[in-house]
Amino acid sequence: METKTTDELKHEIQAATDIQDYLKSNRDNLNLRSLPEHLAFLLSRKGISKAEVVRGSLLSRAYVYQIFSGEKTPSRDRLIALAFGMGLSEDEAQSLLKVSKNRELYARDERDAVILFALQRGQSILAANELLFEHGFKTLGVPEEFV
Repeated sequence: METKTTDELKHEIQAATDIQDYLKSNRDNLNLRSLPEHLAFLLSRKGISKAEVVRGSLLSRAYVYQIFSGEKTPSRDRLIALAFGMGLSEDEAQSLLKVSKNRELYARDERDAVILFALQRGQSILAANELLFEHGFKTLGVPEEFV
């Protein structure tokens, strides 16, 4: 499956004469999955287990499994922790935030910029948290009572 950029999709919308044709031809590029479906898709694509996600996200096992089953709706920070736990690229992390109807990481936001820096370099959540802590920001994946 060829993944198109948002700009490519916008251009195709502008050039389209029929919205049905556009939707049909771009079905694989549209965000049609629920969060649990998207997480399952990412697990499969990455070839990793939920247990690996738990270890890499610093979230509790029970909570991660509840997110994957759709029982819990995670906060934006917990989704970002999952992104680190799954070893997602910046684009994959942004897509995860979009699917969950959360605000994407924004380079003009100082805390988001630190997170983007870590994602772009494939760093672990521990390295990202070290950077966040050094700059006086709330860390990821750690329950607030431990911060």
